[in-house]
Amino acid sequence: MPPVFRVVFRTDASLQIGTGHVMRCLTLADTLAGHGAECHFICRDHPGNLIDFIGGKGFATHRLPVLSPVDTDAPGPAHSHWLGATQSQDAEACAPILEALHPDWLIVDHYALDACWELALPPRYRKLMVIDDLADRPHACQVLLDQTFGRDAADYRPLVPDACRLLCGSQYALLRPEFAALRPYSLQRRAQPVLRELLISMGGVDKDNASGQVLQALRTCPLPADCRITVVMGATAPWLDEVRKQAQDMPWPTRVLVGVSDMARLMADSDLAIGAAGATAWERCCLGLPAIMLTLADNQVQVARGLAQSGAALVIREVQEVANQLAALIAPLVTQPKTLLAMSRSAMSIVDGCGAETLVRLMEA
Repeated sequence: MPPVFRVVFRTDASLQIGTGHVMRCLTLADTLAGHGAECHFICRDHPGNLIDFIGGKGFATHRLPVLSPVDTDAPGPAHSHWLGATQSQDAEACAPILEALHPDWLIVDHYALDACWELALPPRYRKLMVIDDLADRPHACQVLLDQTFGRDAADYRPLVPDACRLLCGSQYALLRPEFAALRPYSLQRRAQPVLRELLISMGGVDKDNASGQVLQALRTCPLPADCRITVVMGATAPWLDEVRKQAQDMPWPTRVLVGVSDMARLMADSDLAIGAAGATAWERCCLGLPAIMLTLADNQVQVARGLAQSGAALVIREVQEVANQLAALIAPLVTQPKTLLAMSRSAMSIVDGCGAETLVRLMEA
């Protein structure tokens, strides 16, 4: 029998971190599994983690406890407090797992880990890939992936070894295959644009209740009378019950969906999205879905800026500005639907939905 192609992911989700890092790793794991790879996840047991969800997807999980850091790694990444341990403690806990598995690839998607952690673990893996979008800390990897639209590889060159292969740009966006599959249908239904189906998606956690603030602001917006609103939230979202109550009192039919498994279909059937400028931005682009985006974290600023400059989205830079800006942004999309068409065409040119397959072929090679 041929040897097993084994991949280990080190990533986390939590109420503070959100779910985006784990979800994009799961997308890559699904694609790898389709090519016959065996995938494992090492995750820390933070409140709001997705460890059971990962296991339910059929992947082996290795759970790390949250610790009170007993020493300091200096200098540390800006997001060190997200780790639930020091980098040394984390590496020490991961070492026996990697020793037993000895993966062909170790893939790290975590803002709290850098070269300090990475250099502590060879030779327990063959190759290391880092998934990042901050370009704010050094790495000791063979491959670095940043799927941000317009990202210049030169931003990372001082932070990685000379031999590191830099994969930068939205052509590498990690999307599940259903987005590419629904792309033709989604683009075709936008040929005659109209705003009837509105989708709100603020990420899996939405710890600051951006969903509720958007619903409140929509009450003063000139939406068509036959408009329908769909709000998508994660099962761990702390404001879920409050948003459900708000939805019952909206002037338009409004539903709240939790833990959806058909996000691609929901997006394809929507005419406009109001959402965070995180990983779902690339899903919307693949389907040509026009968007009004909110920047809910510092790492979303560059994404929002690039998509706004391309004409694919409109941007509200602070969630506190939703009440003041949303009506003015929506009004021309209702009265001048060709604006939706122009946004759709800009969005569709940014992502084609084949990034995960492209990356897996590179890994296998």
